[in-house]
Amino acid sequence: MLLIPISDLIEQLRSRGARRVALQFPAGLAREAPGASAALRDAGFEVIVSGDPCYGGCDLALDALAYADVLVHFGHAPVEERPDVVYEPVRIDFDLSVLERVVPLLKARRIGLVTTIQHVHLLDGMAAFLRGHGVEAVAAAGDGRTPVPGQVLGCNFAAARATGADEILFVGTGVFHPIGIRLSTRARVVALDPFTGQAEVVDADRLVRRRAALMEKARDAANYGIILSSRSGQRRLDLARRLVGLSEKAFLVVMREVSPDALLDLGFEAYVNTACPRLAYDDQVRFPVPVLAPPEFEILCGARSLDDYTIDEYLAP
Repeated sequence: MLLIPISDLIEQLRSRGARRVALQFPAGLAREAPGASAALRDAGFEVIVSGDPCYGGCDLALDALAYADVLVHFGHAPVEERPDVVYEPVRIDFDLSVLERVVPLLKARRIGLVTTIQHVHLLDGMAAFLRGHGVEAVAAAGDGRTPVPGQVLGCNFAAARATGADEILFVGTGVFHPIGIRLSTRARVVALDPFTGQAEVVDADRLVRRRAALMEKARDAANYGIILSSRSGQRRLDLARRLVGLSEKAFLVVMREVSPDALLDLGFEAYVNTACPRLAYDDQVRFPVPVLAPPEFEILCGARSLDDYTIDEYLAP
């Protein structure tokens, strides 16, 4: 059984006059590719599936689109609007009663409420549940990279800041989003995994200590490669150029796939990542040399103090 609803998509593609359709799936939905492809082929479309990794709505499969009339990008909300791209977010439900696990951890009676795109359709229900327990939950609009109220990305926490709340509840899986919210907003953050029921107050100090140690390791590097992504929605050229200007030892490096082997082959003693922010934080253990986030390089170069440590975010212009 397909997790992805196809009937509405078929009508949308037909209304655009599309005949050749390219499909792009993130890792968690990639196994939907055969079923979705078969359903669209049976509806009369020629189907092309992108087999490249997909890191988010910022990472469109433009190579596959070159062979098609329309690219269907599954699992994410729009980051960059294009007439030849259809974004198909996938809704994932959970039992709202799991929110009972988080109520004892909340200290404020008015909180910010955020989640990922898969669960934003449940925000009204979550707010109503919390209201029944004496908690006012506020979801706010972010910026152009998070167009849906209450939505956060691993690289953008604008919707959390926009609530203006001193305490924020993140509902979703993983630890990166809530740690990012904590560092970005300085608010007290409570995280709830809606599938395991695990609820906890977020502590970002461990990440900051680990990153401070990495900065010290990179401090005496003979040279720095400032990574500029060639992916369509991750290209931060102005930022990369500004970082190069902070040190005579820094050089611009354009890459599409930031991999351990590629960094090792290039031979820089340390790198600064302006591509997907999560690369520096999540994948450091895989890299042969330090890979810093832009704010961390600013600290090394004296353009920012360690007390002003913040997470790297990709904000809309």
